[in-house]
Amino acid sequence: MINEQIRDPEVRLISAAGEQLGVMAIRDAQRLAEEQNLDLVKISPNANPPVCKLMDYGKFRFDSIKREKEQRKNQKIVEMKEIRLSATIDTHDMEVKAKHCMKFLKSGDKVKVSIRFRGRQITKGSIGAEVMNTFFEMLDGLAVKEKPPKQEGRNMFMILAPSAPKN
Repeated sequence: MINEQIRDPEVRLISAAGEQLGVMAIRDAQRLAEEQNLDLVKISPNANPPVCKLMDYGKFRFDSIKREKEQRKNQKIVEMKEIRLSATIDTHDMEVKAKHCMKFLKSGDKVKVSIRFRGRQITKGSIGAEVMNTFFEMLDGLAVKEKPPKQEGRNMFMILAPSAPKN
């Protein structure tokens, strides 16, 4: 709430420099804000009496929006890429998929490695775990297992995250 939107009879006022001006009637606080060409902004409505501050509200909003944009610009959004293997994958095919996985990990993305068991392959879950472990070893330490291989129904999943760079 700012300026005339504040309906409390009295408020604790803080100056633009951050000094306590004490408890005063709302009319006096609004008059003081007008004299200094500033806005009266309620910063703590639950306090007794509520705390208001003298500030240039337009500049405050501009600065906060600018700060939020800067923070969003500096954020790295981590995507989840998926690589599908099969329980009967050949070594060359696995090497090609490992190269793709390395590319994803180097760009900072997480990788979900999945195997879908077909037909009677589901009875041999250990083969899927071996394929997953072999695939992980091909990545030359570029990844860490965020979630180890786990079988859920006909699928087996493993989530890899980029490992921390070595110093």
